[in-house]
Parts: sequence; C-alpha cells; structure tokens
Amino acid sequence: MIAFLVGIVEEKREGILVMNVNGVGYELCISNNSLVALPQIGETTKVLTYMAVREDGVSLFGFTSREEKDLFLKLITVSGVGPKLALSVLSGMSISDLTIAINREEVNRLAKIKGLGKKTAERICLELKDKVNSMILPLEMGGIPVEIDEEAVNIATETLISLGINKNEAYRLARSYAKDGATAEEIISKALRGYRS
Repeated sequence: MIAFLVGIVEEKREGILVMNVNGVGYELCISNNSLVALPQIGETTKVLTYMAVREDGVSLFGFTSREEKDLFLKLITVSGVGPKLALSVLSGMSISDLTIAINREEVNRLAKIKGLGKKTAERICLELKDKVNSMILPLEMGGIPVEIDEEAVNIATETLISLGINKNEAYRLARSYAKDGATAEEIISKALRGYRS
C-alpha cells in the first residue's frame, strides 16, 4: 500500500493530479478542494494516498490533508459509495461543511452533490453521523457556527452553473463565500473573483 507520495506537481486538471516522483509520473484522482490547496506546477509537495485495487485496474487517490483522507475512508465504508463517488462528495463541499451536514442529517443538502442521490445521502447520514462527531469541533472556527443563508447559496450556485462552472465547483464556491449572512449577489461577485484569480 502506498501511504503518501512526495514529488513535483507535473499537471493539474479537474479531478486529476500528475506527480513526478523521482522521474516516475503518478496519476492521482483528487478532489477539487485538494486541487485548490496544491502548490503551483513545478513545485514539490506531499500528498497522502489511497490505492483502490479492482478487477478492471488500480486507481490512486490523493489528499492534501489528513482530515480529507479520514473522511474519504469513512465514506467508502458506506454501502453504495465507492472511491469515485466518495471523491465526488468531497469535491462538493468543504470538509467542515460536509461533516456538519452529515452530523445534522441534512440529506437534501447532501443530495445536491453531483452523483449523490437522496437514498445514498440518507445512508451516509445514518452510518456516519456518530463517526464524524470527533471531526466537527476542530474544523469549525473555535466551535462557533457561522451564519449562512442557504437560500442565497442555492441562488448563487444556480447562477454560477449557468455561467459554465460545474455543479460541484459552483456549490463549493458559493458555500465558501457565504459567511456572515452574505446575499446571493455578494456571494456571486466574490465567487467569480475567486474563480478567475
């Protein structure tokens, strides 16, 4: 089992990272959140990994934080959630938002993630609710909940999707700029600036 890789960032594109490790190119499946956290192409980084061995081949999954890998490992224990779907779930929200949504059993919110149906979202909440408790407090800002206008997030997400941003990335951007009761217009404006920079 490969626990981690240290190498040069060779290529980054949606869902994929290519790392040059001593002249060998490793292609890893990676979440949008980890992709954003990676250094620039040509720089050296360390990525935690999980290797999935199946009949049709071997896939390597990469993570830039221990919390993300831990949550990934929890997600793939849920019936009907394979490594690819788990990565899609991790791409749909920040780790803190995701753990809080699971803990609060916010099935409808989770079901908005690309590829995740309502029944699977219900299973994730049911099976992982107690397992994510220990992850919540360190991930929240001092344990203080942040006011977020869910309706504004939904409007902003739909607008960003209509502007050509994919569903998971649009939702992630909208959530990340929705602090302190921001309006849909404020979220869209900040998200577009963040997306283009």
